[in-house]
Amino acid sequence: MFTEKLKQAILNEYDDYHFYRSMYNLTDDPYWQSFIEHIYVDEKSHYEMFQQLYYMLTGTFVQNFPEPKECFDLKECAKIAIRDELEAAEMYKEMLLQIPIQQAYAPLFVAMHDETEHAIRLSTMYNAL
Repeated sequence: MFTEKLKQAILNEYDDYHFYRSMYNLTDDPYWQSFIEHIYVDEKSHYEMFQQLYYMLTGTFVQNFPEPKECFDLKECAKIAIRDELEAAEMYKEMLLQIPIQQAYAPLFVAMHDETEHAIRLSTMYNAL
């Protein structure tokens, strides 16, 4: 069901935002910090767009989030995040094919594109570390 996938996307985006915020603190290199900051700003935007869409569909917001995971090793986190970002892009692509209302198209398309971009940024970081 679309709303269940959307709820999972909201939980994932919330977790990812906090994960990347913790990842940011593991480097003092301004170049990598700019990559990570770009990603966590996008994740926050996805979270907000998806919450609004969820509200449009259900009349409620997703609440009661689990404790977000943290990053403790920059390279290992980049490796994990590459996989997660590509999986998210794939999920959003599938959701695009199931949109119940036209207002769902733009947020899913933007998020799908951003997740692919994040994987590229993280892959660049992973390979340079």
